[in-house]
Amino acid sequence: MRRLFSSFARGWPGVGLLVLRVAAGSSLIAHAILVVGNTLTFGTGFFQLFIATAGLLLIIGLWTPVVATVMVLFELWRIISRNGDPASDLLLCALAFAIALLGPGAWSVDARLFGWKRIEIDTQKSKR
Repeated sequence: MRRLFSSFARGWPGVGLLVLRVAAGSSLIAHAILVVGNTLTFGTGFFQLFIATAGLLLIIGLWTPVVATVMVLFELWRIISRNGDPASDLLLCALAFAIALLGPGAWSVDARLFGWKRIEIDTQKSKR
């Protein structure tokens, strides 16, 4: 996982990545809730549960590159398959692509699990 990111951004860049993740993830969750509310079939409900779970994982920052790539593919599929205005889908696709390239940031589960760890080695010989 560490090979996917040069570093986990801290400070204001990390806050910016957190805002991007929350915006994209909450949009996925809201879309899933709206679709399930309008049409409830087994296939649709299962797929929307998958999309809502991906949104939740994106918000907390777990498996961020994988989830963001899945989101890019989902949004591209929606852009191609719909006849309406693709502006919101295009925006979400761009957000997911940016998150997939930049990584989750320091305030994420990925940073806690896969971030750099500090190991201190005692250089003095212990006396018995």
